[in-house]
Amino acid sequence: MKRTEGFTIIEAIAVALFLGVAATLLLMQKSNLEAGQRDVDRKTAINAMYFNLEEVYFEDKGYYPVKISSKVLRAMDPTLFTDPDGFKLGDASSSYRYEPNGCENNKCKGYTLRADLEKEDDYVKTNR
Repeated sequence: MKRTEGFTIIEAIAVALFLGVAATLLLMQKSNLEAGQRDVDRKTAINAMYFNLEEVYFEDKGYYPVKISSKVLRAMDPTLFTDPDGFKLGDASSSYRYEPNGCENNKCKGYTLRADLEKEDDYVKTNR
């Protein structure tokens, strides 16, 4: 029997399948890591809003606002009002929500901040 050098078709197919499976797993893991980072970014934004509402706005005014924005919470980085998908707080598609409660004459007694996360349950912060 004459022996030739190189790979058989079976070996080439096996290597191609292995590389395909490895690439698929890598892309799935990359997608999970990116979703996790977007969730961290959402939590960071909600925490910044919470801190500014409690430590800056409430300390100064003694009540909470009916709506929040970069004009109301001036001590906060304005880019944090935009979620990782590019929607601003208050947009229907935004993953961020500010829900005031106990409002009278544009002065509120409380609020709920919420972020829709991809890998976990909603992240929720309420007034103290």
